[in-house]
This record gives sequence, structure tokens and C-alpha cells, in this order.
Amino acid sequence: MEAIKEAIEYFHKGGLVMWPLLLCSIIVVTIAIERYLYYKTADSGSLFTQEFCTLIGKGDVTGAAQLAAAATGECARILCETMAMSGDCARHSAYMESQAGLVIAKLRNRLHYLGVIVTMSPLLGLLGTIIGMIGSFSIFNLQEGQPMAITGGIGEALIATASGLCVAILALCAHSYFAQRLDTSITNMEQCFSALLEAESRGDI
Repeated sequence: MEAIKEAIEYFHKGGLVMWPLLLCSIIVVTIAIERYLYYKTADSGSLFTQEFCTLIGKGDVTGAAQLAAAATGECARILCETMAMSGDCARHSAYMESQAGLVIAKLRNRLHYLGVIVTMSPLLGLLGTIIGMIGSFSIFNLQEGQPMAITGGIGEALIATASGLCVAILALCAHSYFAQRLDTSITNMEQCFSALLEAESRGDI
């Protein structure tokens, strides 16, 4: 309880800018949770990619199709639908490319908000600090003979900068994590699609 009281006290000392920083932190946590749950269901995973490419490379098309049908994720779905389609290699390639574009757009959804918060949070913290320092150096404090109010006010003003940096670091960590998962998902899809098209060109399918 004591820690909570101190946190609330520091929050109020940070000034009005602490409220938008609090909102930014809530948005970061919400997006991180939502994206994690979405990626968990939409990403077929690197293990699926390795197994699928291995089966296709061995010419076991039936086993690869069964693996894609049993697996979860968007990559497995696209592969399963493509292998069930009729048509030539060009049609399959166009279908996989269009579907992959839609999937990548969904995977990128909301990540740009994290990038905005990474840039905006330190600026909000700096703004709060500047406003606090302006108040600390107010002529009224000097006229009243309170020089200690200046140093105390600067210390309180720096709370906003520290809070802004903390929110920015949190958003940066989340953004970097999901950007890495996005790149991995794209690479996995490209490997699976290339393996399937290569098998079709060889006449295995």
C-alpha cells in the first residue's frame, strides 16, 4: 500500500502531462496483449515451415498436404487451399501472393501506433519537465524568498521526463518484438511458397 501511495504521489507531482503518458502506457499494454494473442493463432511457426519444406523436398506431397491441413495459422491455410486448387503454377503463385499480402497487412495492423508512442512519449515527458521548470523559476518564488522551491520544483519536473522515457522504452520493446515476429512470419511464408512452386515446376504435384 505504501508503494502505491508513493506512486500516486509521484504521478500527481509530474503534472498534467502524466495523464496522456498514462493513456499511452495503457495503449501499449493493450496492443501488446492483442497482437500477442493474434500472432499466436495467425503464425504457423518455424517448425511447420521446416517440416513442410522437408516433406516437399522429399517429394512427399501427400504428407505435406496433410501437415498443412492439420496445422494452424495463415501460412498453413494458404498452402492447404493452394494445393487443393486446380490450375497451373502461375495461378497458384498469384493466389499465394495475394493471400500473403492480406495476411501481412493484418500482421502489421496497429504496430504503427507503437512507433508513434515511441516518438511521442519522450516529447510529452520533456514538455512536462519544461512546464515544471518554468513554474520552478517563477519570479514569485524568488520574491517570496524561497530559493529551495526552485531545486525541489526541478526534481518534481524531471518525473515527467522519466515517465515519458519509461513508456517509450516499453513501446520500443513491444514494437521490436512484433517487428521481429513479422519478419520471421514473412520469411517462413516465402520459404513454404517457394518450396511448393518448385515442386510444381518439377512435376511432383
